[in-house]
Amino acid sequence: MEARLPSMLKDAAMTALVAAALGIFIVGFRTYDVGKGLTFDFQFVELGIAVVTIFFGRLGLQLASVGLKWPAFLLGTVLGAIGAAPLRLPSTFLHWFIVLAGVLIVLRTIWPWANETMASVRQSPRGAAYGRYFAKWFGAGLLALAILMPFAPFADQKTMDLAVLILTYVMLGWGLNIVVGLAGLLDLGYVAFYAVGAYSYALLSTQYGLGFWSVLPLAGMMAAAFGLMLGFPVLRLRGDYLAIVTMGFGEIIRLVLLNWVDLSNGPAGIGSIPGPTLFGAVFAETAPAGKQTFAEMTGIPFSSNQRLIYLYYIILMLALVTNFFTQRVRRLPVGRAWEALREDETACKALGINPTNTKLTAFAVGAMFAGFAGSFFAAKQRFISPESFTFIESAIILAIVVLGGMGSQIGVVLAAVLLIGLPEWFRDLGAYRMVVFGLAMVLIMVFRPRGLIAHREPSVRLHPVRAGP
Repeated sequence: MEARLPSMLKDAAMTALVAAALGIFIVGFRTYDVGKGLTFDFQFVELGIAVVTIFFGRLGLQLASVGLKWPAFLLGTVLGAIGAAPLRLPSTFLHWFIVLAGVLIVLRTIWPWANETMASVRQSPRGAAYGRYFAKWFGAGLLALAILMPFAPFADQKTMDLAVLILTYVMLGWGLNIVVGLAGLLDLGYVAFYAVGAYSYALLSTQYGLGFWSVLPLAGMMAAAFGLMLGFPVLRLRGDYLAIVTMGFGEIIRLVLLNWVDLSNGPAGIGSIPGPTLFGAVFAETAPAGKQTFAEMTGIPFSSNQRLIYLYYIILMLALVTNFFTQRVRRLPVGRAWEALREDETACKALGINPTNTKLTAFAVGAMFAGFAGSFFAAKQRFISPESFTFIESAIILAIVVLGGMGSQIGVVLAAVLLIGLPEWFRDLGAYRMVVFGLAMVLIMVFRPRGLIAHREPSVRLHPVRAGP
């Protein structure tokens, strides 16, 4: 302990120094608009408290990494207690930051033991059976919660709107999971198929008067056709080269939508897109000529939440269809071919699997679900423009798949809740919420480098295994 302590203190001091240098412009200063221009407000006290917390946090992680569990656990507990104490700190963010540092040290202390215990449990036949049993009921519980959520006391308009957004990204993540997680094809242009679906519905509904349910399959087929169009040029590409080409394809679609004014109305976008109807009834206070409102059809008094609840159930249904399709197709020969292609393309050829057809089906099926999600996005927003389909959207969807665990369906759900919901939940922290968001991503990659749900059940088993305990 005495020999290691100086090096630990030096490492913690260097970490704190780097944090101070990087954080002086993020935390140390704040600008205010006073009417005649911007003025600076110095926040060196906040910066100092954050740097001291980082010093002790790094020291606690070092103690835990060398096996000194009790000193690390004690340090983490003290930090957590200080953060939770009713002290008069300059901001609420510092309370959260100190608590988070303490929790991180405690988790790092118990993580090796917990990881080894869970690994040994998974490897035992009885533990694996219990794990599958728990996963089955956990999924059923999540489904029941999702179905009943609009009727919960906390389900206000903001919560429902956030739930619709999260489910949209869950569906996109499940669609990309087919391409990246199952087939192992790195796609950085997935937002292109999302845009194709959105513009397909926007154009067909505004120019030809087609309804949402009529255009939905057409939007999926159109996106699948573009998926095949992308698949042919990249059949011989792998890894980084495949990523570069798919990213270029996404940018090509965006630039075409931006400059082909006669088709897409260019940067002005397409507005007045009709929303989805229920048996011809519209979700509005007054109906257009020749139609009736949902309130008139059912006799239920009009409420602004009715349209949002209907949209929620639509995207929930589309997401469940995506999940059901993916789970079933994994057990078919094409699904097993996707997973074999992900592991080793050369071995696939040796086994007689056609890699061309396998890649094309993966791109087409994944693009089809993106087209469904894009059609829903246009119907929900009622206005779309090329700015809604930038590269950052592809990056977010890919981050959801990677952070959730490639090939894991429930992992995509958890990652979507974190990546999409976390910035909204911490919106009260103001400018610090993106710091919390970035820190959460770093922690996931440190503790779960293969994703939140790295373990995946095999698609096919050679011997039957009990489904429950």
